[in-house]
Amino acid sequence: MPESYVPKEAMGHGDGGSAALAIGEAESLERRPGAAPPGAGPPGAPVGKPRSLWSDAWHDLCRNPVFVLSALVILFLVVIAIWPQLIATGNPYRADLAKAQQGSQPGHPFGFDTQGRDVYTRVVYGARASITVGVCATTGAALLGSLLGGLAGFFGGWGDTLLSRLADIFFGIPVILGGLVFLSMVTSPTVWPVVGFIVLLGWPQISRIARGSVVTAKQNDYVQAARALGAGNRRLLLRHIAPNAVAPVIVVATIALGTFIALEATLSYLGAGLKPPTVSWGIDISTASPYIRSAPHMLLWPAGALSITVLAFILLGDAVRDALDPKLR
Repeated sequence: MPESYVPKEAMGHGDGGSAALAIGEAESLERRPGAAPPGAGPPGAPVGKPRSLWSDAWHDLCRNPVFVLSALVILFLVVIAIWPQLIATGNPYRADLAKAQQGSQPGHPFGFDTQGRDVYTRVVYGARASITVGVCATTGAALLGSLLGGLAGFFGGWGDTLLSRLADIFFGIPVILGGLVFLSMVTSPTVWPVVGFIVLLGWPQISRIARGSVVTAKQNDYVQAARALGAGNRRLLLRHIAPNAVAPVIVVATIALGTFIALEATLSYLGAGLKPPTVSWGIDISTASPYIRSAPHMLLWPAGALSITVLAFILLGDAVRDALDPKLR
């Protein structure tokens, strides 16, 4: 046996594994051209393509039971908000004073309120106002905050300073007190004054998140390389910075949606939000509060629906945050 022969099992235990590296290089030279490397699978097998951040996040979300459960609850709420007739065939405004404050009966599982209206029907129809306010207010605040914060973070200068000071002013306004003052001057029974107020006080938080994400993204090497190759500001923002800075905004907006629904219910409970004849969980909770001892069902059902809705959106936001934030993996 030649002296230079070294058993293969003994290699890789010294000199940092240089012997094993040499053997691997020799085997690669001995392979026929076009042959697959060892362990690469059969010829013609598809080579795995690296997944993007969004596809990787979606893969993680689909395996997260919290996301699946909360998404199903939200999907159900959205469906009944659009088509409440699917599960409630009654009229939420029909009143029968002879049945006022009565409990559960056949065909009326949640009982009746102080005016003899079916609580079950009103709970189902109340989802429409809450979902509409939450979705519209979140969309408006996210668009406005992302636009202002993104432009301020990208260009900087006096515009960034002005936006920061303006956001500080809005942060100093108490939300409930501001809602009572602002909405007390509005007599419209629609949801739009409430949506406008929430957007007015909700955009500063999202603008700060968007600004920080843009400031971080524009310092990356790929942005500097694109700028060096002659890319303009519009291309840099839309093609390179926005796709990589939007994830934190989505997370904050998803969690804020549940908060905005709770804020609408709070303002309606205090009499400054939605007003009759609009069917709202906050209005029904306010009406039922004085009768919590004699007829607790009038309060528990709309309050339970509100709690489940807010919890579903908060859990959805937490799941999205865990999937989009690589530091939490």
